[in-house]
Amino acid sequence: MDYDLDVDPALAAAVLEIEGHHARTGWDQPARLYALVDTGDLVEQEPELAAQLGLDSPAERGSLTPIEQEPLPADQQLEQVLPGIVWPEVVIGCAAVVERLVLPPAADGQVPEDPAEAEEFAREHPDREEVRIVAGVTRHGASYCALRLRSEDDNSAVMGGADLVPALLELLRSTLEDEPMNGDK
Repeated sequence: MDYDLDVDPALAAAVLEIEGHHARTGWDQPARLYALVDTGDLVEQEPELAAQLGLDSPAERGSLTPIEQEPLPADQQLEQVLPGIVWPEVVIGCAAVVERLVLPPAADGQVPEDPAEAEEFAREHPDREEVRIVAGVTRHGASYCALRLRSEDDNSAVMGGADLVPALLELLRSTLEDEPMNGDK
């Protein structure tokens, strides 16, 4: 696997843990959102929960624990939901999992402007690729992404890096700010 753990090892480990969990559940899953909390704080504040999760050892200190959130609204894309989310201070970071179709660079300039037409164009394109993206950010500015191609659905083929999906990372960062992007509370 190609991992860039230089940026924030705790964040990278949490993102890879989430990616591994979703790899075991298979493809064609809805988008998911995770709160990332400091494992040491979780052990201190919720010792029974931490023990159930097997997180009560000193080795867990300095790590992040992903906490899966309720399912997102079925009628909205993750990118539509994120601007209205604000996390409480106890949440150190957050991560999202999405599956998307990507097109080769040769398709640039051919994609229709209309979103519905663009989606159909991508679905019908002979060189499309399905990808699962797990992206995470922290309040301290760290980011990490893990990408898995459906055509190379193997743990050794997972790609990782700090800024592989900049637009999604920016949306996730906005959820860690005091005010939602769209001004709603």
